[in-house]
Amino acid sequence: MLRKLLIFSSTLFLFACNNSSSSGSAELTPEVNAPATINYSVVNVFPHDTTSYTEGFLVHDGQLYESTGYSPEDAPSSKSLFGIVDLKTGKIQPKVEIDKKKYFGEGITYLDGKWYQLTYTTKVGFIYDGKTFKKIGEFTFPSEQGWGLTTDGTHLVMSDGTSNINFIDPTTFRVAKILGVTDNNGPVSNINDLEIINGYIYANQWQTNYILKIDTASGKVVGRLDLSTLATEAQNKYPQSNTLNGIAFDPATNRIFVTGKLWPNIYEIKFNF
Repeated sequence: MLRKLLIFSSTLFLFACNNSSSSGSAELTPEVNAPATINYSVVNVFPHDTTSYTEGFLVHDGQLYESTGYSPEDAPSSKSLFGIVDLKTGKIQPKVEIDKKKYFGEGITYLDGKWYQLTYTTKVGFIYDGKTFKKIGEFTFPSEQGWGLTTDGTHLVMSDGTSNINFIDPTTFRVAKILGVTDNNGPVSNINDLEIINGYIYANQWQTNYILKIDTASGKVVGRLDLSTLATEAQNKYPQSNTLNGIAFDPATNRIFVTGKLWPNIYEIKFNF
């Protein structure tokens, strides 16, 4: 009888210790906050070419550049090109056009005197002279698809439609770092066009009306803009308007521009922090 009591007491002690340990572990798990809502206001509205299937958007030397892809289903007259956007007309003044039968043009960026352009499913990117736009090279990337492209001043920062953002060495084209994007619900996929603003990555999330503010150290989505109002306005004005895509930042003036695939407007917005 005594032996049974000792075994029972030992079991209770072990259970209590294990239960206490489990409770302690649970208490140590930090709670992940939902992304904060980022409010915004519209500063200006400019025209946008409704044949432009927007894939990349950036400001360089005070001029707005846009890259587009060829989408025969959604926009039969679209092309794979990039160039300067005339804000008076919304038309692109092409600097580069690639063979749309071979390549679907994706994101673009400018780094150290060179332009870089991604393609969608061919796993190849193109390099152009920063002034003449003459093609001077090609590179391959490890992702199955190329989506958005920007730079942190050192790396090419690339999205591929997953929840990962790749930091690529522009000399070797090897991946130097992979940043996994997460929020309070876990990994966040469909990361599309990218822009870096004041040290944070801002990313369009494909097939949503959201632009996500991402911490570059942790990958956590710390803020989110909901541009549903602008998307609805685009649809009402031009029913063939497609998904939101395109964010550009001018660090010299702090101007921010957004648009979407086949949208009739480009919006200059201001964050209301």
